[in-house]
Formats: sequence, structure tokens, C-alpha cells
Amino acid sequence: MTAPALPILPTSVVGSYAIPAWLWAAYEKIEAGGFGAMDLAETENDAVETAIRDQERAGVDLISDGEMRRQGFIVSIFKYFRGLRPLEPRRKVGVLSYDGHVFYEPVERISAPDGLGTLKELDYLRQATPRPFKITLPGPLTLATQITKGGPYRDRYEVAADLVPILNRELRALAAGGARNLQLDDVYQSFIMEPKRLVEFYDRCFEGVAVERRFWHICFGTLEGFGFGERTYRPLFPTISSVCADQFVFEFANREMAESGLWREFDCPKELGAGVLDLKNFYVESPELVARRIRRVLESVPAERLWINPDCGLARLPRHLAFAKLQALVAGTRQVRCELTGAPSTSNRPPSAAPGTSSDP
Repeated sequence: MTAPALPILPTSVVGSYAIPAWLWAAYEKIEAGGFGAMDLAETENDAVETAIRDQERAGVDLISDGEMRRQGFIVSIFKYFRGLRPLEPRRKVGVLSYDGHVFYEPVERISAPDGLGTLKELDYLRQATPRPFKITLPGPLTLATQITKGGPYRDRYEVAADLVPILNRELRALAAGGARNLQLDDVYQSFIMEPKRLVEFYDRCFEGVAVERRFWHICFGTLEGFGFGERTYRPLFPTISSVCADQFVFEFANREMAESGLWREFDCPKELGAGVLDLKNFYVESPELVARRIRRVLESVPAERLWINPDCGLARLPRHLAFAKLQALVAGTRQVRCELTGAPSTSNRPPSAAPGTSSDP
């Protein structure tokens, strides 16, 4: 299947999609050992189909598989690593946050002899949709935040350095398998991320990886609405502009579009995937609000280098809300796209029904 050409101001997602109610219920039985291999494969495939169909119905140009074969963004990635010993969560009572997850202690050099599971994601996506798609992976420093120092490692930078070749092999395999758009995701942690080291690690991850577009998503964390560092990109500039990535995917909406002018201030040559949906807010933006936010970014970024996306992944939202937000993203983008091209607006067309309503297929 040949993917259609992308329009001006392409719309995309960051990676994860909202988890359907039935999948939450299935997790409990899976964790209790109640699913066989075929049951699990069927469940994962159905979840991916759900994410794909919702994005297609919303009208998103570049989609993902919703990261439906994973749990908690990076949690399920750790099952592929060798050389780590799981530690009990440091806090089990109260609101779930970053200190409530399982951490890992190195007992030997980290390896992943069987890869990280993304080739299965690629194989299914190529068969499941004619739309262009991207595949995402957490970056080395993000993975390292769940790994303590110890064993052969003096600090998390040394841990991350050993994760880089593992990610590079995975990205190379994806590119060899036909993936055209690949992305690394990093949660900005001001206490650990030094810009030069960030750029070095990203470039090494993508060394020898030939694809159409390399994305780099850097956010401030969305777990239960909590961030994980100082909410500013300014300390990364201008150093970050030297990275080999083609596009930065940044969050702006939940900060009222603050720092969208950094592109003009630092004459950044990269594409920008601008976050215009606030995922820390339980409301649906209107297409007009999305359009205003896009116009704000266009004051600093040329239209030919601007993409439109949510602030971060959609996994922390209920499905009906995630779908409605994506509809608003597409409709607002079409408004601005028509303004730029002079074409008649189609943003007033009746939207597809939200998941869970009586008209949902």
C-alpha cells in the first residue's frame, strides 16, 4: 500500500493512544496468567486496530499504533533487557507518580539479545493501514531514569551510554524493515540532562539509520498530570539545534504556548512538531482555539517546517476525550491550512461520533 502525500501543516500524534476500557480489564487477567500466547496476540492486535481506526477517523495524517503493545510508555520495554534486577517500588500508598514504579538495579552489563519488540509493531502496522506512520522508542536517558547506579555503572550517564547501542540496533533494524519515520522520546529532566550529552546520545542512537524523517520528542512528563523537571526548553538552545534529528516534537499548549518563539530567536533550522492540545486539562479544545495556537506558532516557524500534534502521548486520557481532542486538532489545522492555501474551509463538517456513543462502529 502506498502512503498518501502529506499536506502542508501535517497532523500527527506523539505516540501513545488512549487505552480502551476492555484493555484495562484484560491487563488484570493477563497479569494473573489467564491469557495464552494466542489470546495475548489477539488482544494486542485488536488494541492496535482500535488506535489506528480512531486516528484514521479523526483524520490524522501521520499515525502510530498507539503503543498498544506496551504498558506505561517504558514499563514493558524492560522485559527485553538482561542484566537488571527489579526493585520494589519505593512508595506504594497514595497517588501514583514517578516514585511508585518498579526500579531496576544493574547486576551486569545491560543487553537486549532479542531486540525491543518493535519489529513486530512494524510488521503489523504495514499491513493494517495505508496511512504513513511512525514508530517511537524511549531515549537512553529516559530509560536510565528507571535504572539505579551500581554493578558496572557509576552513574546514570554510564547506564544510558550502554543503552545507546541497543537502541541503535533497534532503529537500524526498523529502517532495514521499511520504517520511514522513527522517533525517540525523552522526558526533560533538568537535574540530569546536559544539552551536549543529549545531542551526543541522540546522534549515536541514529548513527547509520537511513529513514525519511527522524523525530525527537522532548516533554516535561505527563504521568497523572505530573511533570518531571523545570518546564522550559530554553536551556537546550542553541546546542540542541546541532542534533541530526529532522524534527523536534515539543509541548506548548499546557504552557499557554510559552517559548514558541524560540525558533525565531535562535534561528532553529529544524522542523517543529508543535503541541497544541493540552493533555493535562480535562476539556476538549475547540477547533478555533487550536487554530489560534497554530497561528501563534506560525509567527516564528515557517509553515513548510511546521507540524501539528498533541503535547504528548494520549495514554493518560479516557478514549472519548482523546478522540474528541484529535478531531479538534484536525479541524483547527484545516482552518489554518485553508487560510494558507486559499482553499474553502471544510472544518464545519459534522465530526465522526466519539468512541462509546451509540453511533460508534
